[in-house]
Amino acid sequence: MTDSFTDLDFAKLDISRAGRTGMNETIYCPGKTKDQLLSILKTFKEHKQSVLGTKCSEEQFHFIRQTLPEVSYEAASKILRMENGPRPRLPGKIAICTGGTADLPIAEEAAQTVDFFGAEALRIFDVGIAGIHRLISKLDLIHQADVVIAIAGMEGALAGVIAGLVESPVIAVPTSVGYGASFQGLAPLLTMLNSCAEGVSVVNIDNGFGAGVLACRIIRKIKGLQK
Repeated sequence: MTDSFTDLDFAKLDISRAGRTGMNETIYCPGKTKDQLLSILKTFKEHKQSVLGTKCSEEQFHFIRQTLPEVSYEAASKILRMENGPRPRLPGKIAICTGGTADLPIAEEAAQTVDFFGAEALRIFDVGIAGIHRLISKLDLIHQADVVIAIAGMEGALAGVIAGLVESPVIAVPTSVGYGASFQGLAPLLTMLNSCAEGVSVVNIDNGFGAGVLACRIIRKIKGLQK
């Protein structure tokens, strides 16, 4: 492993991250100008590295694509992808469950991340506990997963319920979906942190990307894969 980075003055690109962690560097797109983002992507391309961009705006994407037509974009998740070389394959399944349809943008962020890093995403949407029979009807599919990502706003109880029903580790993602007292995701965050079901880890509000990366890292270890 060679620890190195490329200095663009405004950014220092970690081109050796995959060698250390098994996961390529990801670009957080907000706060970057279109020219800065283009320069970053062109540099990764020069190093023949695939890269993911999160929370990317459509305006940023259309600007980038004028120069890099190979870049793809998924509007619901705001995920930008540039793939150089074959996509990695992880021999594992990750169930991505949402409480409701309003959680889909964050769920798709997680699913796109999981797919980019090589695992299979099982999309199991709108199985919130207000109609718990919907969740029960999908339990056989959820049991097939090596890791479960539970995404919910409102009170955020979905993760704890799932963790009480399955063997796999559960990653909880609170979303900023809900009425005023949900405090833009703080209420589900606290519910998930205080789950009485064991085996639940919690990422930050609306952080589908972080959940996807964590799930893939778990699979890498349980499958005994080398970097």
